[in-house]
Order: sequence, then C-alpha cells, then structure tokens
Amino acid sequence: MLYYLFEYLNQAYDLPGAGVFQYITFRAAAALISSLIICLLFGKSLIGLLQRKQVGESIRDLGLEGQSEKAGTPTMGGLIILLGILVPTLLFAKLENIYILMLLITTVWMGAVGFLDDYIKVFRKNKKGLPGKFKVVGQVGLGIIVGSMLYFNDGVTIKNREATAHVYETEEGQRAQTLPVYGDAEKSLKTTIPFVKNNEFDYSSLISWMGDWTKDYGWLLFIPIVIFIITAVSNGANLTDGIDGLATGTSAIIGIALGIFAYVSGSIIFADYLNIMYIPNTGELVIFIAAFVGACIGFLWYNTHPAQVFMGDTGSLTLGGIIAVFAIAIRKELLIPIICGIFLVENLSVIIQVSYFKRTKKKYGEGRRIFLMSPLHHHYQKKGFHESKIVTRFWIVGIFLAVLSFVTLKLR
Repeated sequence: MLYYLFEYLNQAYDLPGAGVFQYITFRAAAALISSLIICLLFGKSLIGLLQRKQVGESIRDLGLEGQSEKAGTPTMGGLIILLGILVPTLLFAKLENIYILMLLITTVWMGAVGFLDDYIKVFRKNKKGLPGKFKVVGQVGLGIIVGSMLYFNDGVTIKNREATAHVYETEEGQRAQTLPVYGDAEKSLKTTIPFVKNNEFDYSSLISWMGDWTKDYGWLLFIPIVIFIITAVSNGANLTDGIDGLATGTSAIIGIALGIFAYVSGSIIFADYLNIMYIPNTGELVIFIAAFVGACIGFLWYNTHPAQVFMGDTGSLTLGGIIAVFAIAIRKELLIPIICGIFLVENLSVIIQVSYFKRTKKKYGEGRRIFLMSPLHHHYQKKGFHESKIVTRFWIVGIFLAVLSFVTLKLR
C-alpha cells in the first residue's frame, strides 16, 4: 500500500525521496525491519494474552529430559509469524503481482488450517486436533489453487535468452557492456534441475506421448506435482517443530536462500551472468521473503530455549506451505531435497521408523526400532544431547545445505 502511495506522490508532486520505493532492495529491507519490529512488539502482548487465556501446550510424556518443564507454555504463537509476514507484505509489495497474491493466499490458507488444528487441541481439549484427513484436504486444496494459478495465469511466464551480454571496447578506448537479449515471455512447464548440464527440465516431456494434448492437459501432471510438494514440505516443517527454535531457525535459513534465488531469477543481468532461467516479476517475491525471514527471526526471540511460546500448527504448517509454494514459483522445487534437507530427513526418519516397526512386528511379533525415537531430533535427545546443541547443529547443517544449493547452479 505504501508502494502505491509513494508512487503517486513521486509522479504527481515529484516528492524528494519517494522514488526510493521503486527499488526492490529498499522495500525488502523495510519489510524485514518492519516484520522484526511487529513480531517483537506484538509477540510480547500476544504471549501475555495467551497466558491469561490459559492457552498452554499439553505435553505428552515421551521420557525426554526437560519435557515436563514445557507444560503450560503458550501455544498458537504462529499468529505472531502470520502478522509479521502479512502486514509488511501488504505495505511494501506490489499487490497486483501474481506471485505476491499467491503467497498471500498460501499464508492465510495454511494459517487457517493450522489455527483450526490448534484451536481444537487447546479449546476443545482434543489432543489429536484436526483429523489428519482434513489437514490433507487443506493441503490438497491449496495445491489445486496454487497449481491452477501457476499453470493458467498469463502473468506466470519465463523468457529464453537469445543473446548473452558481452563486454567490448569503445572507440574512445573505454570498456562497455551490452545487455543480454531475451525473447518474448512464454508459458512453460520448465523448472530448474540440479547437477544437469543445461540446468533445466520440462515437465511436459513426461507426457510428450500425449502429442497435441500435452499443451491442453499438462495441468493433469503439474497440479498433482504441486500438491505433493506442498503436502511433503508442510508436513516436514510440522514434524521439525519439536524442540525450541528448530523449525523457526531452519525456516529462516531456507528463506534467505530462496530470497537470493528469487532475486537473481528475476534479474536479467544476474540470470544471464549465472546462466539460469529468467523469470519475469519474481523479483517482487524478495519483499515477501524478507518479511518471512524477519517474522522467523522475530519469533525466534521468544522461541529460543527455554521457549516463552510455541508456534503450534498455526506456524509450522504455514512456514512449510510458504517454503513449498515459493520454491515452486521461482522454479526451484527440484532443489527442495537439498535446500530443505532438514525437513526431508525429519520426514524420512518418521517414515522409516514406522515402516520398520510395523514390518518387524508382523515378522517377529514384536516391533523394533531403528532410531531411539522419531522424528530425528528426538533421537538425539534420547542420546543425551541438550536440545540447544541439537538445534544449533541442525542450523549449521541447514546453512551448509543452503550453500550447497547455490553451488548446484554452477556444478553441472
């Protein structure tokens, strides 16, 4: 909203300094700072309100050290994250941008699903919360909406490079550089694939056998892929939210990496220099992800050990959904196994543990375990590691994976 106000003031009155709102970097910085301030100020008030309403976490006895001390800690703190994302985005982003609209829908949608789950747990005193099938319905519904927007909206395009930029010497002996030349914007199902020479993969190649129908019915393949990614990543974030600060810090690291990808993918100069796909209008997503990172860091102020508030499913499902949709929007979803490696491992640890337990119970009459407890962070707790050490080390691994995801752009 402020973007439009200052754009008007700049055009109508040539107001000094108003033109700075045209710069993505300035608006991203403003969104980040605003998000931090909102979370720090609003967070304290919300925690006090939740304590007065006795909206405390009900802790199951899992035999973990320090677990009993967390009983009664306010939950539903994900509302702080939602506010820290939505308000700065509405203030500083171009709201007509299709990608911004899509991420706003994602934030509200997944926030509503998570809030309903927390509400049932806290106020209805039902520890199971929202039945799993209804969570899946919410994730599938979002996948259909996002997939349809990406596939059918004319604003979602890419541009193919026709001529690269090059440096030359002028008649005066000075060095100059031409701009890269790109063709017209076109609809495409291309995405980025790591460790491959041309660094691109076209989903339509999977259904090329359909011939002329490929163009008209490509959504039959694309939308299910979007649904799968959103479901997997949001569940991964949800499972990761088991000890103080783990999901929040990990999400902030992932957000920073995705923000860099969005910035270079939306810039002709950087896309040409890095020889990556140029996706028009995705640069605006930097404002959204800056607010996202600011909200995560701001919430971390209250969520570090010992946590003063838990995000609940209101926060964890939202963080996972945003990361998934953002990665798909900038066509980096095939990098998710790397950049979201923490979420992936947490997911796999549960799947492996449950599958092995059921298999051995059927075979030997008694279930056996691979991990002392799943998800993986609980395994290390059982081994005697303090949760602060576990969280810090997971963050370090997350940073390594984020850097590795950048390396894949050139390691082909």
